[in-house]
Amino acid sequence: MSDLCLLAVSLLNQGQLPGTPELPQPLDFEEAISAPRNSAGTAPSPNCQPTLTKGTIAVTETHQPEFSRSASTRPLTRAYSPLRFLPESAPPLPQFPYPVPIAPELIPETPQTRPLRTGRRPSSGSQLYQQRLAALSAGRTYTRLPVDSFYESWINATRQPTYEQWTSLLGQEARAIAYGQGSNRLTVLVGDSLLLWYPPEQLSGDRLWLNQGISGDTTAGILRRLSAFSQARPDTIHVMAGINDLRQGATDATVLNNLRQIMRQLRQNHPHAQVIVHSILPTRLAALPTERIYRLNQNIAATAHQENVNYLDLQPEFIGSDGILRRELTTDGLHLSRSGYAVLQAAIR
Repeated sequence: MSDLCLLAVSLLNQGQLPGTPELPQPLDFEEAISAPRNSAGTAPSPNCQPTLTKGTIAVTETHQPEFSRSASTRPLTRAYSPLRFLPESAPPLPQFPYPVPIAPELIPETPQTRPLRTGRRPSSGSQLYQQRLAALSAGRTYTRLPVDSFYESWINATRQPTYEQWTSLLGQEARAIAYGQGSNRLTVLVGDSLLLWYPPEQLSGDRLWLNQGISGDTTAGILRRLSAFSQARPDTIHVMAGINDLRQGATDATVLNNLRQIMRQLRQNHPHAQVIVHSILPTRLAALPTERIYRLNQNIAATAHQENVNYLDLQPEFIGSDGILRRELTTDGLHLSRSGYAVLQAAIR
């Protein structure tokens, strides 16, 4: 049996999610691969209307990734240079056979019921990449596993994966979810490191989750890889992007144009999904003044309204009395701390 067939089998053995309607028995393999895609069937959700949404503050403890180790808030005197990736050094990502059987089901699961064995979790991009690769190779989805899963596969990982390797891995995860989604609800997270490092134990167990974040990615990069999950059937898509564009010297007009194209492509690819574009978070960096981010967010909100997608305003929850990112919500003035992810979790719910 192929590795990704194991994904479908393992999910099938877990039962159905609560809250999903009873559907006819899934087709067998031969019928499934010949059936039209629109017969796989979740009911289309109502056309989304643009809204302004505010979250409430939670207190859940989360994980501090490698890039957020330092608590320093030293202001920068200039924007970061464009992200550079190390030369190809990690082994190529294996290719898995498709298709796999359709419509596995999942049992209810909550973050509190996921057991920990070592208490350790990936703290670097190389470790996270190897963990997700191991999960995919075993036919599992990493967002529904304990945070220390496949510990032996990633604990000594040091080779930094390239951008191309990340996009390949995320593409294969997306295809596995698309073929194995069945009647399960699906939420997709699309963005940069802020979503890449979203703690999986904070993801609700009533649905599938597909994380399509890549550290350092820009709106242009995200736009190019939206097709990776075009065959999936999400009911909700969260988009958080733009901060790396500003760090690399992009103009506000460039960010807005790319975000508009992202909104349009997502609406075209997923007409029944609720698309939610997040505001750009404030920072504590002198090179990225709050005033500029505030004005840009106003334009993002207007663009979202024009494109008939939702806009999630995170600034009220993240900005402090001093007008910049609240100190307790960040570890380096840019990336989120455990408390920061707790606030983001409350807003995404």
